[in-house]
Amino acid sequence: MKQHIFNSLQQRRSQYNLSNQSSLSDDELQELIEQSLLQTPTAFNSQTGRVVLLLGMKHHQLWDLVLSTLKPLVPSKSFPKTEEKIKSFRNAYGTILFFEEEAIIKTLQEKFPLYRDSFPLWSIQSAGMLNLIVWTAISEAKMGASLQHYNPLIDDEVKRMFNLPSSWRLIAQMPFGVALRVPDKKESVPVKNRYQIIK
Repeated sequence: MKQHIFNSLQQRRSQYNLSNQSSLSDDELQELIEQSLLQTPTAFNSQTGRVVLLLGMKHHQLWDLVLSTLKPLVPSKSFPKTEEKIKSFRNAYGTILFFEEEAIIKTLQEKFPLYRDSFPLWSIQSAGMLNLIVWTAISEAKMGASLQHYNPLIDDEVKRMFNLPSSWRLIAQMPFGVALRVPDKKESVPVKNRYQIIK
């Protein structure tokens, strides 16, 4: 069995020590995201994923927003550690924002009432696949990234700040850049404890 896809997936790790450098041009980053969107499967071919690539000052604005949002919510004793973490994301080259278009989900719920309760779940499954495809492609390009979730705390302000549709639901934030160090070895539960073969 050829291992190429698994070798690629092995490279995809959460990396927090990122530089403000990119191994890809901004045009190549755009192509990476476009191809990721095109290759992500969706239920009923709904294509609900939406992506925003933040670079330069717009990237910095996002993490300044996250920090100012968290400051009144995090105990003062814990805030320096939180601030350090957010600044590490701000120091990266850019951030990829992932959204799901809820208007499409609602339309499908009305059109196919039998599956009404399933469409939000299928949307999240598709979002997870899009996250993985983008993250793996970023890793293949010799960069690091991590997947962050400061939603829903920042949802409304992000949409206002970047003039995005109200029907877009923020799913995750992915800061990325050339990694400054190799991540620690990943610990895994034995695979044999996680699946069954039934014949």
